[in-house]
Amino acid sequence: MGMDFTSDQKHWLDGFASGLGAMRSIGRAPASAAAAEPTGPDAEQLKAQDRQVAAGKKLADQEKWKRAEHPFESYDRLKAVALTGARPKPEDNFRWRYHGLFYVGPAQDSYMCRMRVHNGILKHWQFAAIADLADRDGGGYSHVTTRCNLQVREIQPERGSHFLEGLADVGIIPRGAGADNIRNVTGSATAGIDPDELLDTRPHAKDWHHHILNTRVMYNLPRKFNVSFDGAGKIATLEDTNDIGFQAVRVMEGAPIPAGVYYRLAIGGISGHKDLARDTGVVLPPGDCIRIADAIIRVWSEHGDRTNRNHSRMKYVLDAWGFDKFLAAVEEKLGDKLTRLDAAHVAPRPAYDRLGHIGVHPQRQAGLNYVGVVLEAGRLSTDQMRAVAEISRRHGDGDIRLTVWQNFLLSGVRDEDVDAVRAAVRAVGLDTEASTIRAGLVACTGSFGCKFANADTKRNGNEIVAHIEPRVPMDQPVNVHLTGCPNSCAQHYIGDIGLIGVKVPIGDDDTVPGYNIHVGGGFGTEASIAKMIYPDTKAEDAPARVEALLKAYLAHRAEPTESFHSFANRHEVEALKSLAEGMPA
Repeated sequence: MGMDFTSDQKHWLDGFASGLGAMRSIGRAPASAAAAEPTGPDAEQLKAQDRQVAAGKKLADQEKWKRAEHPFESYDRLKAVALTGARPKPEDNFRWRYHGLFYVGPAQDSYMCRMRVHNGILKHWQFAAIADLADRDGGGYSHVTTRCNLQVREIQPERGSHFLEGLADVGIIPRGAGADNIRNVTGSATAGIDPDELLDTRPHAKDWHHHILNTRVMYNLPRKFNVSFDGAGKIATLEDTNDIGFQAVRVMEGAPIPAGVYYRLAIGGISGHKDLARDTGVVLPPGDCIRIADAIIRVWSEHGDRTNRNHSRMKYVLDAWGFDKFLAAVEEKLGDKLTRLDAAHVAPRPAYDRLGHIGVHPQRQAGLNYVGVVLEAGRLSTDQMRAVAEISRRHGDGDIRLTVWQNFLLSGVRDEDVDAVRAAVRAVGLDTEASTIRAGLVACTGSFGCKFANADTKRNGNEIVAHIEPRVPMDQPVNVHLTGCPNSCAQHYIGDIGLIGVKVPIGDDDTVPGYNIHVGGGFGTEASIAKMIYPDTKAEDAPARVEALLKAYLAHRAEPTESFHSFANRHEVEALKSLAEGMPA
């Protein structure tokens, strides 16, 4: 028996047919491109594609999809498809990510929305509004991410566009939060309130955020791109894991440039590919950071690999060219020279407080404090979100500051209100105090909500913490990072102990979730990539392995204040294993 299509279904089919026609024509694009020079806002990227095709290479599917239909032109189809409840095809799932919407099947038959929260700061009313949207359209919870961001999951397909438009109504724009774009702009969590900071990163993160949103060339990149601004405050921003890291430094008297506070430029970080951003020797006035970041991205966009997604990040252009050639191309793009300064003229940066994101800390403003709230691997229920928003409105300055450590800060709390805030936080099932192992836990979404993950990282991370807390009396900070796949969203290579999800073989033809365990990663002045110590560890065995490593550290550290990072890096892997295996269970 025949059935008429609804108007929405007809709209979707028309759009799909149009997209299919464009996809068919893309195979002819290189030949026609030779006859017609690309023009318009996407000309730079189209020319970059054409050069690689002319060199005999084949564009990656994602490059073809972008050329067939720019994702910004797909919103009407996104909405039409969403209203039918249909699941997107791979090319549209890619395009929808330009609008912040990720279909995460088969892990969950639903969408995840990732937002843009520059410098990680939300107003209390925005936080509460996101909770309401998550109840209306999603799963009733959110996750704080390692990019000072929020994700909402379990958004049913037919509610996807409703959620996006609800965010826009409260001033949150997720455009470019995924796919081949510049991800959420991170900055110091205590920007503007930190007694020790050199620079308030908020205006620079905001300027960069709006530059991205309003500059079409900043989209249609060879792959994703990360930029971070670190003001040298108390809480690490992990800028050295970014493609561009702007690090606030103080240039001392006697330097060949005027003394004062500058940004030092580091580039090439991509922790999932075992590389951290390296110092270029370039310093710049803070007001120049936007145009310099713009030039760096344009150079990479023109020369980055658009044929092999595994080698499309900026790191690989730097590896092929070297820093000098790359920076020369940036200078040509800028039309002037970058300022280089020997590190001897730069004062040492203030030390991080590795527990500075948890508990009560005085602000630079007399009589005010910020309060760091610990979460279980970044998860918040919507009831907790609304309660936190009310605490911020009533007792703070109205800001909720997300951190790269998957928690948040409540700022502007008066001395006399600190106890009330602590009590209110505890009343909703959260806390302002944590063990050193809980405070340093970082975990990606894992197999619960990500199709790429090989293990349930958040659950396993909480199991490790629950196992360690009653057994190992940790008195120094230690970071344990769990990531589900080689994309390393949880940056396992910089963890004191880093676990990456794998399928562990059992028997002849079966596997179980597990991890390769690494040790000795670090960031900032202790920057290093962790080394693998235990491959193919079943998830159920991971807590005991972590316990043994921590007990070995406490028993054999050189002095009571030696960090786990230092301990792990002054021993070879086999020596560490021997020490750990000698510990009583």
